[in-house]
Amino acid sequence: MAVPFKMDLTGKVAAVTGGGGVLGSYFAKALAECGAKVAVMDLMQEAADKVAAEINAAGGTAIGVAANVLDKEALEAAREIVIKELGTVDILVNNAGGNNPKGTTDDEFYNAEAVKNNPEMKTFFDLDPKGVSFVFDLNFLGTLLPSQVFAQDMIGKKGANIINISSMNAYTPLTKIPAYSGAKAAISNFTQWCATYFAKAGIRVNAIAPGFLVTKQNEKLLFNEDGTPSARAGKILNSTPMERFGEPEELVGGLLYLASEEAASFVTGVVIPIDGGFSSYSGV
Repeated sequence: MAVPFKMDLTGKVAAVTGGGGVLGSYFAKALAECGAKVAVMDLMQEAADKVAAEINAAGGTAIGVAANVLDKEALEAAREIVIKELGTVDILVNNAGGNNPKGTTDDEFYNAEAVKNNPEMKTFFDLDPKGVSFVFDLNFLGTLLPSQVFAQDMIGKKGANIINISSMNAYTPLTKIPAYSGAKAAISNFTQWCATYFAKAGIRVNAIAPGFLVTKQNEKLLFNEDGTPSARAGKILNSTPMERFGEPEELVGGLLYLASEEAASFVTGVVIPIDGGFSSYSGV
């Protein structure tokens, strides 16, 4: 893939969780394009292998590794595979995450009359604790556990760094998705905590906070069945000064900047919004 600029990551080993997905595959390919050997990690072996094969076909070096980011033993096993095949990890991208319908509401604002007229409406009072827990675990523990497993090999390594994936939800929570917004806010906080904790160990820890991109995860919220933008999409675009959705490749520049010791050696504990101005716009 074409990258906006090239950082020399030759000799570095990168691991990308959720690497078989849309964003993860872009991150993995960009790191490989800059010379890193990449472990494409995903819950599904087939998805990880597909992205790794595409990287290898383009002249890079990658392996697909199956790993559940919520299973520490599985992550330890994945670590052993990565060490054997590529070496110890220098760059960890904690990309795995997501939402769950059981952690979302149907309404943006509580309206007692509307609930009375539509008893099936899912409100704050109907949120499923298991669904909320799943979202927090997938996003927060799915960032903490890979960091625990792979950071142990980063201590004292020049250029070692962790890049987490937060969200503009961490700045201002979006309606309907309290669990996801809270989990991403936790990731931003955790990023800063880790940056402080690992500062003297030589590990930089940062995050990027993507704005709205159209993915399989949110396309049903953003577009009607006939392909026209939904009412929610209209609100998003009206709140985004650049008046458009982002593209996955537009996150790559921020990722490569943070991954590069040459460019960002004194940068740690920051969360960079890449959101078309969404997080900075007051609406007036």
